[in-house]
Amino acid sequence: RDGSGYIIKLGDKSINYSESFKFFMTTTLPNPHYSPEVSVKVTLLNFAITPTGLEDQMLGLVVAKERPDLEEQKNQLVKENAKMNKQLKEIEDEILHLLSSSEGDVLEDDTLVNKVTASKLVSDDIAEKQISARQTEENIDNTRESYRPVAYRTAVLFFGIVELTNIDPMYQYSLQWFQQLFGLSIDSSPKSDVFEERLEILKEYFTESLYQNICRGLFEKDKTLFSFALCIRILSGD
Repeated sequence: RDGSGYIIKLGDKSINYSESFKFFMTTTLPNPHYSPEVSVKVTLLNFAITPTGLEDQMLGLVVAKERPDLEEQKNQLVKENAKMNKQLKEIEDEILHLLSSSEGDVLEDDTLVNKVTASKLVSDDIAEKQISARQTEENIDNTRESYRPVAYRTAVLFFGIVELTNIDPMYQYSLQWFQQLFGLSIDSSPKSDVFEERLEILKEYFTESLYQNICRGLFEKDKTLFSFALCIRILSGD
């Protein structure tokens, strides 16, 4: 502390410290370790993607491609639920305002009584819509979950190729590229009217497409190891 403020020593220099100063540091290490002394002085944020989080992302992607109607209904339900909750909150706030500003017997305040009566009708209507929306959302979620095996396979494959950096730091692949390749595989894969067959086609087609694309960028000596590691990943996942 220096007088009414603070200073920071950087080498042989003293620099004034501002209370609004913030310092951010990033690392590409997947699981960095910090000493307790450092951990208590900083806020640690882990932005690394988890298998469950990636699986949910890929589920949304495959459903949006295969059943865009379901994804649209899902998004519409989210908007409607938010709108209804906002409407209920506005009704509650308005009633509370009328109660606080009312003078004398509230039962004789026609404005307040009429507002409460009207609000009750609106609230009942919204409650019925919310029940219907929950049922619709449950049906949509059940249908979406049927594509879960495909999403799970893609997540397994992604974390399989991420480990290639242990072989050579040059072998790095972005999530954006992975998702784009998955979308292209869905569009170009053979179609089938039998749902179970379609799921198997999606899994096998993307697995082969990913394998071929990755092998193009591998040294010849690393291709056998990659093939073995990917097989182990798939077998342990299935």
